[in-house]
Amino acid sequence: MAGNSQRRNRRTSNKKGATVGSGGQRRRGLEGKGPTPPAEMRKKHKKNRIANAKAKQAARRPVARRGGKGTSELVVGRNPVVEALREGVPASTLYVLQYIDNDERVREALQLVAERGGINLMEAPRAELDRMTNGLNHQGLVLQVPPYEYAHPEDLAHAAFDEGEDPMIVALDGVTDPRNLGAVVRSVSAFGGHGVVVPERRAAGMTAGAWKTSAGTAARTPVARATNLTRALEAYKKDGLVVVGLAADGEHEVGELEALDGPVVIVVGSEGKGLSRLVGETCDFRVRIPMPGGAESLNAGVATGVVLYEAARRRS
Repeated sequence: MAGNSQRRNRRTSNKKGATVGSGGQRRRGLEGKGPTPPAEMRKKHKKNRIANAKAKQAARRPVARRGGKGTSELVVGRNPVVEALREGVPASTLYVLQYIDNDERVREALQLVAERGGINLMEAPRAELDRMTNGLNHQGLVLQVPPYEYAHPEDLAHAAFDEGEDPMIVALDGVTDPRNLGAVVRSVSAFGGHGVVVPERRAAGMTAGAWKTSAGTAARTPVARATNLTRALEAYKKDGLVVVGLAADGEHEVGELEALDGPVVIVVGSEGKGLSRLVGETCDFRVRIPMPGGAESLNAGVATGVVLYEAARRRS
């Protein structure tokens, strides 16, 4: 009997097929694995590598970072207010003196506000307008300009690359006159540039005066503000831009510099002091504008226009 039991156990243990406790693993192994994933999700596939590279690039490049806001500003007086409204300077509120003498300039200001829309119209007593303007001769009209929303310096180059274009950017070093900034913005817009960079301190900002001089082009040409201009230029160089400084004693003439036909940031200093030492040392090239007439220097707006024209000519 014992021998028969052992033979039965031996036959059971040698039996082919699934055994108790397998959990049906062999059966699941025979099942299909579902549809084939797209190429972008398959490891070692070319499209997967491209998708991963784009994701890493997006992670390194923050989208729509801002360079901070400026401060609000008041445009005071009948002629300045009318001129600002004519030139499309952004405005949030027009304050009008109660019982104001309704002359031609007042009527035009009110008409422009009505045509533009989006600007609040407020009546205010003289004491309130005097307080707002610190006693300036406001003539019954005060226009409030909201803070300017600056771009981030890196976004100017990235936006150009995203459009398949070589960036052409102007950086201003020590330019303190808002009218010069406005003129530079106008030139950048005229010659197909991608924006202007200004330092956060000791530099002109996008005030109402800059807006007026830009003749409305500031609405479509971004201005970025850099905490440290030298570091911003170094970041541009890492992105593949050539930094070209404009200097009266530059080693190259502007018409001879081939670097202007590629991704470039043109650095313009103040009319008196020129480029600061650190900014000048950061430049890859320093160029000069030949002036047969003998003038010592050009203001920032005019000089920028000359260099941008040469860059645009080479790109056409």
